[in-house]
Amino acid sequence: MSSFSSKDPSALSYPKSLLSIVTTVGGLAVFLILASSFLVSQPIGAAVHEYFYGVHQLTRPNLLGDRVTFADPRRNDVGINGTPNFNLTAEENNEKGLEDEKDQTSKSQDKKKEPDSKGELVENSTQIPVLSESNHSVVQSHPESKQEDEKSNNVSSHKESKIEGILPSSDTHSEDIKSSSTRPISVNQAKLDPECDLYHGKWISDQSGPLYRNDSCPVLTQMQNCQGNGRPDKDYENWRWKPAQCELPRFDPKKFLELMRGKTLAFIGDSVARNQMESMLCILWQYEVPKNRGNKRMQRYYFRSTSTMIVRIWSSWLVNQTSGPLDFAPAGVVKLHLDVPDDGFMQYIPQFDVVVLSSGHWFAKQSVYVLNNEIVGGQLWWPDKSRKMKVNNVEAFGISVETILTAMATHPNFSGITIVRSFSPDHYEGGAWNTGGSCTGKVKPAEDGELAENGFTNIMHEKQFSGYTRAIKKKNNKSALLFMDITGVFAYRHDGHPGPYRSPDPNKITKRGPDGKPPPQDCLHWCMPGPVDTWNELVFDLVRREFERRQSNAS
Repeated sequence: MSSFSSKDPSALSYPKSLLSIVTTVGGLAVFLILASSFLVSQPIGAAVHEYFYGVHQLTRPNLLGDRVTFADPRRNDVGINGTPNFNLTAEENNEKGLEDEKDQTSKSQDKKKEPDSKGELVENSTQIPVLSESNHSVVQSHPESKQEDEKSNNVSSHKESKIEGILPSSDTHSEDIKSSSTRPISVNQAKLDPECDLYHGKWISDQSGPLYRNDSCPVLTQMQNCQGNGRPDKDYENWRWKPAQCELPRFDPKKFLELMRGKTLAFIGDSVARNQMESMLCILWQYEVPKNRGNKRMQRYYFRSTSTMIVRIWSSWLVNQTSGPLDFAPAGVVKLHLDVPDDGFMQYIPQFDVVVLSSGHWFAKQSVYVLNNEIVGGQLWWPDKSRKMKVNNVEAFGISVETILTAMATHPNFSGITIVRSFSPDHYEGGAWNTGGSCTGKVKPAEDGELAENGFTNIMHEKQFSGYTRAIKKKNNKSALLFMDITGVFAYRHDGHPGPYRSPDPNKITKRGPDGKPPPQDCLHWCMPGPVDTWNELVFDLVRREFERRQSNAS
């Protein structure tokens, strides 16, 4: 009978093999658990993203708290905090993603209507009275901002007649460099942003060409399609803005979409806001064709690669408006409640990450100004001359800016970025839009000595910045409030407007008549491609730096 011996190697081989297998499997399990935990907290993709963009992709600040995201565009529920989710189905859209908008002057008191299909103004006056201390109306300017629909021959402007004057000159290094270092209405941006003053610099010739072509963007409004409408020169497309203290990178659509991954950018305001929004879409379109998810309330374009949404909402004045009778103001005249933000878009604010606001030019239109439910002034409307008007159009603009920016800066459910694009200058020289003003023949940026000072633009810019500074003092949420000061920079770009090239009509008049009278033209909106694309390069840079600032503060 055999007996077990500890010295028998065959008897020990099986238990040793089993022990080895158990040890190996256990060690591998521990390794996988540790490795998984590490990858979840520090993904390689985030490190690469941070290297290229300066923003940690997966640990970036949550700009909207618990907002509804657009990662699943099929959602059709209601967002948290009671905010409506506007991810509607594509069947609700029309071809442009926005049903015809009606003129806002016809709004009812209880139900808002949109402007015409391009969000344009309808002309109803030729002069803007600005009050003196004696309460007498003084015709100072005509900043009427109206843009025709495609069948109309009328054009918009917010402009007063110019006050001719020569600004102090600065050194010009070459013929292809235009300096804005001496512009008289600039904000001291160094106090706002010590890292880099983006708004003092030079327009430099750049023959690398525009970011897109007029025939490569299907959403470009025909009135801003200057090349498609027959404008013979193209050099206005070949200038870049160069800040004096830093570089403003050329817009990279791929990097922008990556920066805005899972986020929403909203342009809110008038037809100039539409001009900028279409510029943004045209740039991004060159990298990816978005899906149109617009509806009658807003235009929305969804970029699948990064779940990024670009939105536009029409709001003429950015404050609430009614048309019913109020005190001695009859029904039918628009009442602007200067101390109440426009509820047509405020309900959506918690769902936005970046908001770009545009306003000012509609303060040329007929309207009644209301504060605390009391009529305090009016534009092109003041029937009882015995009553003293307390607020004129430029003062009303300043109040409206403070109102909307305070609402953004104190909104309990908004922690995103609000960018206030400063008042966009027009270039009607020699008169207003309907009194012989013209920008025809301007083919390159202005020299310092060519600038005509525009008193109305200056005061509107001043009132806007004052409203912004007052709102900043009231800010109590985690949002950022930024002032994008393009007014002085774009005073030099009298070459960037459509002028008489507002339609593809081959029979349109583009030359002055025998009496020297210029043809109808648009010297307010901007050609696309053209200088307006620089606005979005500035937006890109502001958003990137704000994200980096937040990331730095969080680390």
